[in-house]
Amino acid sequence: MIKKIFFIIFLLIVSFFGWLMFLYAQIRFDVDKIVDYKPNLTTRFFDRHGMLLGKIFDKENRLYVKYNQIPPRVIESLIAIEDTNFFEHSGVNIDAIIRAIIKDIKHLKLVEGASTLTQQLVKTMILTRDKKLLRKVKEALLSLRLETLLTKEQILERYLNQVYFGHGYYGIRTASKGYFHKELDQLNLKEIAMLVGLPRAPSFYDPTKKLKYSLSRANSVINRLKKLGWITKEEYKNSIKLIPEVYNDTLSLNKAPYIIDYARKLLKNDIPDLKGGGYDITLTIDYKAQQIAKDGLKYAYDKIKKRDEKYHKNKEKSKTKTLNGAMVVLKNHTGEILALVGGVDYKKSSFNRAVQSYRQPGSSAKPFIYQTALDLGYSTASNLVDIARTYKYNTKSNNIKKWQPKNYEKDYKGLIPLREALVHSRNLATINLVTQLGIDIVYKSLLRYKFTKIPYDLSLTLGSFSVSPLQFSQNYTLFSNNGIIVKPYMIASVKNRAGQTIVFDTIQTYITSSSQTYLMTSILEDVVKRGTGRNAQVKELQTAGKTGTTNKNIDAWFCGYSPSLQTIVWFGNDDNKPMNRSETGGRTAAPAFSYFYKRWLKLHPEIPRVFKKPKGVFEQYFNGKKEVFTQISNIPKKNDIPDIQEKKDDNIIF
Repeated sequence: MIKKIFFIIFLLIVSFFGWLMFLYAQIRFDVDKIVDYKPNLTTRFFDRHGMLLGKIFDKENRLYVKYNQIPPRVIESLIAIEDTNFFEHSGVNIDAIIRAIIKDIKHLKLVEGASTLTQQLVKTMILTRDKKLLRKVKEALLSLRLETLLTKEQILERYLNQVYFGHGYYGIRTASKGYFHKELDQLNLKEIAMLVGLPRAPSFYDPTKKLKYSLSRANSVINRLKKLGWITKEEYKNSIKLIPEVYNDTLSLNKAPYIIDYARKLLKNDIPDLKGGGYDITLTIDYKAQQIAKDGLKYAYDKIKKRDEKYHKNKEKSKTKTLNGAMVVLKNHTGEILALVGGVDYKKSSFNRAVQSYRQPGSSAKPFIYQTALDLGYSTASNLVDIARTYKYNTKSNNIKKWQPKNYEKDYKGLIPLREALVHSRNLATINLVTQLGIDIVYKSLLRYKFTKIPYDLSLTLGSFSVSPLQFSQNYTLFSNNGIIVKPYMIASVKNRAGQTIVFDTIQTYITSSSQTYLMTSILEDVVKRGTGRNAQVKELQTAGKTGTTNKNIDAWFCGYSPSLQTIVWFGNDDNKPMNRSETGGRTAAPAFSYFYKRWLKLHPEIPRVFKKPKGVFEQYFNGKKEVFTQISNIPKKNDIPDIQEKKDDNIIF
């Protein structure tokens, strides 16, 4: 009988171990997920000075930290409260299991676990949290196997990067940066204790919601460290009553949403795993410049709305119901974008008007036509014809219609110097200039200046094509960068999780000499000093620029620059409806330009304040005024009258 009992016991033991072997064979390769650990990591965006602007992630917000970068005090605190014998056991703590079994038997249910840190890692990454015997057996088997494949240090590294620390933070480095705005090596003992105490019940101990319980849990960690003799009495005394400052940040920490949206758009095709790849992306953006630009746009917006309320006390008649704006600020000589504001309020509209909105530039496109003339030998003193003319053109249905353009002031000057024609934005003088140059010459020049989708007719004279503020920023570097167009860019560098870094740089296209564009700068300075752009003036800083107002006041622009920075400002209604008649580029957009530069100058009084005159430019009095010329300038005689020849274009009859 005894032999029979022993035989049955033997069979049960063999069957049990056979079952264990069978179970182990089924699950043994599940630990490969932990061994080949490649978690999704958070991608972060920084401004040019290292300020975190925002971050994106795929489900889990995680910043990785290697074991050798984790302070020893963090390791000690963790194993003190979670698994004191971690460095002695082989993945399973038999003594702890026996104590847990006795307690479970007393309560007739599973009330206490005995999981080691290795088991907790297995449970987190492979199994469920169900308190079932089969799950516990699998957990033990996988933990034993894992300890044969990884070192204790590797297991701790994976644990501290994988587990959830509450508030949307995965991994201890993420939690440290989120709760305390510190790297791990900057934490004090109380902060460390708060962090290592979180994985047990991350929601319950979340310090942003339940600071009292979080501090209590941290004190338990500190008491345990004292009991083990791992901290001194002085460390205990200094830490036990300490209450650290805790930050309640949003997960994305998005300080510049228009910027982050555009950066993601730029990178999504080249970096498919951008959202979870753990990239550190440095932008050319200066956060302070971004804030000033944002405030400047809002400042001008409020002034427009106030004028509208004055004109239209009945809100139903308001002409600014869908009013919005955009601003782009970049460095003249490199094209680095310092600020890009796509709207007045991102929360109300995430549509990025600086990048996505294509509007007619109106008169702000005129400097490019005048630059063509200057490069062909015209001087700033050359006389242009400012008289009315009637143009006939063929419609698509082969009907002949008339076009009778007018000056904004509805008057005519007869002969007017080229400088004055542009300073006062004379439409008729500009149209007559184009007829002198030839539509084909002007059209090809605009293509060289990086414009696209331009009409091949006289309507291009008045800016009847469409550009975005960002595209226009590239075009205007022809003037601000002394004859060399630079492509605006916002991504400075991209660093992947392996530490490899790709750096981006300026793309330049030579167009004309610095002496030739200096002629234009001198004219655009006068636009600000005494022309349509007077509202863009900045004390103690030379600025140059051009206003633009389209037909029926649908769009208002100011495009200008200082010796170091260039700024494009646009305002208009999103539904393309006209603004009030008084809302011109000079009144509407120029104040935002001035606002930015006045405040930027206070922050950076060291910036260049005067435009440098390049070699090849000389001054000479003409008609009693000091004028600038270059070697190719045809200095006009006093009574020179331009010859306007009648020409025939594909669809315009002169």
